[in-house]
Amino acid sequence: MARVVVDVMPKPEILDPQGKAVTGALGRLGFSGISVRQGKRFELELEGEATPERLAEVEKAAETLLANTVIETFTVRVEADEPAAAEVKA
Repeated sequence: MARVVVDVMPKPEILDPQGKAVTGALGRLGFSGISVRQGKRFELELEGEATPERLAEVEKAAETLLANTVIETFTVRVEADEPAAAEVKA
């Protein structure tokens, strides 16, 4: 079983009111020098290996359903089995 992550973000030229609201809230809480853009993360569990063919299917799914490619960009990546040591969990 393979886990594939699709990250979807608004294109740079698209306004991001949610990201601006979070940026403002962080500033009011004393966290300066941080700018936020808010996107979406999809985790897909694939049966079997994450072959190039399967990743092409995931890209097609992302392009067709998960992202609005007029205003959003997306990336597809295979996630490692173990979380990275530097990863922060809440």
